[in-house]
Amino acid sequence: MKKGLVLEGGALRGLFTSGILDVFMEEGIEFDGAVGVSAGAAFGVNYKSRQPGRVIRYNRRFCKDYRYRSIRSLILTGDLFGADFCYREIPDELDLFDKKTFRENRMQFYCVATDVVTGKPVYTLLTDGGTRDMLWTRASSSMPLASRIVKIDDGKYLDGGISDSIPLKFMEEKGFDRNVVITTQPYDFVKGSYDNIMPVVKVSLLKYPEAVKAIRDRHIMYNEQTRYIKQREAEGEVYVIRPPEPLNIGSLEKDPDQMTRVYETGREEGRKHLSKIKRYLDGEDVR
Repeated sequence: MKKGLVLEGGALRGLFTSGILDVFMEEGIEFDGAVGVSAGAAFGVNYKSRQPGRVIRYNRRFCKDYRYRSIRSLILTGDLFGADFCYREIPDELDLFDKKTFRENRMQFYCVATDVVTGKPVYTLLTDGGTRDMLWTRASSSMPLASRIVKIDDGKYLDGGISDSIPLKFMEEKGFDRNVVITTQPYDFVKGSYDNIMPVVKVSLLKYPEAVKAIRDRHIMYNEQTRYIKQREAEGEVYVIRPPEPLNIGSLEKDPDQMTRVYETGREEGRKHLSKIKRYLDGEDVR
């Protein structure tokens, strides 16, 4: 039995996920592997580095700093979330990311990015928490229209949620057969189309028609994934933790109290599911 963890993205909705993961760490709940998408990757790496509290701490500390996340950062750098500040200065200088623990933790951690040339997902195993891993994490979190394309070797990448928002099937194909999925939308959420922004997307990604198609069809892919997850959940083959209601927090939220609200909602849900999660991971049918 291989235990897997699947982390959806969602920008600051990811604080919900970090609250759950902090409870998992405090309770000693471990997995053999995990996959994170966008904020699920950027926040989820702290689960492998065993740093409970770090995500909410640095979000509260820097939420009003324009270098962290702002329209000013977008105008000055091309990234809503400042690339150098978020992926170098914070982890290397201001709120240290524990690379040693990350490296020594045997849990596999994958992040998902979208190849803008093919429009397909790319799954990368993060190994040491260093500069290259942070670059892949940044690529996974680089939202269209709000980020520059991230170049890694000969490839060009944007947000993993474009092509694989909730990669349960990826984990199943990797042989993980006891999976926990954490989403950042409630049970009945249905994603709508991106018709209103597609003219701007087409212009901004004029050289990358496959990426444009992936963004155009993302809602179809996403809604198919949530249907599949519900099916696997009904079969007892996956355990899902979702917000009880919409989290109602935007990407530009600067109120630390709102961030704490979302984080504490995650902690509450994590504690609520603890008993069943432990039994599920021990192989029990908890339907």
